[in-house]
Amino acid sequence: MKRLLTILCFTLIFSASATPQSILDDVEQHFQIIGDFITQSGDTIKNCKIGYRYFGNINSDSSNVILYCTWFGGNSEAIGRLIRKYQFIDTTKFFIIAVDALGNGVSSSPSNYAGKFPEISIEDMINSQYLLLTKHFNLKNIYAIIGGSMGSMQALQWSVTYPDFASKIIAYVPSPKLSSYDMLWINTQIKLIETLRKYNSTEREIKTLSDMLTALISRTPDYITENIEAEKFNEYLETFNKEPDKIFTLENYLSQLKAIRNFDLTKDFENDLNKTAAKIHSKLFLIISRRDMMVNPAFSLKLADITGCRTLILDNNCGHLAVTCEMEKVRKAIADFLSD
Repeated sequence: MKRLLTILCFTLIFSASATPQSILDDVEQHFQIIGDFITQSGDTIKNCKIGYRYFGNINSDSSNVILYCTWFGGNSEAIGRLIRKYQFIDTTKFFIIAVDALGNGVSSSPSNYAGKFPEISIEDMINSQYLLLTKHFNLKNIYAIIGGSMGSMQALQWSVTYPDFASKIIAYVPSPKLSSYDMLWINTQIKLIETLRKYNSTEREIKTLSDMLTALISRTPDYITENIEAEKFNEYLETFNKEPDKIFTLENYLSQLKAIRNFDLTKDFENDLNKTAAKIHSKLFLIISRRDMMVNPAFSLKLADITGCRTLILDNNCGHLAVTCEMEKVRKAIADFLSD
């Protein structure tokens, strides 16, 4: 009953007749059932469940709403920590809805679904979010959408699937499609996991190797060399030997990883990035890591060139995690873009 009342109150806040509200950051996990959800592959996620949290204060006309999409394996709780610790987005100005992507173990996922969970795509993730925002919270449009890594893929997908829904799109460490190098490491991850499962390796053993492979490409060689002392390497190696995540399980990991593998923003536009870019109506801000080994920056740089959009190029040794090494610069750049 308490959850039902919370959802009802939240829906009323977004109604056309809403009066000015002052909402404190809500650290509670909320859920909304969006009904039987048809995926891009034609399968059905029965009673599809979407998790979310919200932060900040909403305007009387809902004109300051920002959707924050989760990164690979991320969840709305982690987004909340990022917002609070670094003031990553100003919650005195904006009302942020952090939505758990399908497959993350919070929203409908292999780990919490009765029966065989369908294959999902990045487009499925944003379509489920669209239903959440429009059907249950009565939003016809919002101010901005932001996301990093897999979250940036969702943000970019929003920009072409629902080009008039958000005024601004912020995508950090993004790509509109995968490079051949990206496809190599993702398929290596999937093949590694599926092969080890075939030979009955434990989830802990599989996840240890998978995490080691991820660490190999998430930072640059320079970063690892500078920050991990050779004399203490065995201690570092032991950090990978840990209990698997009970929420983002191996099945969930594979589900989202396969969604990333199949992501291509150009697929509905004759595989032409110029035609894809022409579909984008939102003001676009791309924050690109020049030394990203996990999401190659080539296509993002090309998209930036085609659109002439605002960009921030990070050129540090942190690779895919470049934002974490220049947090204040990124935070300020996002604030400037949102305030323009």
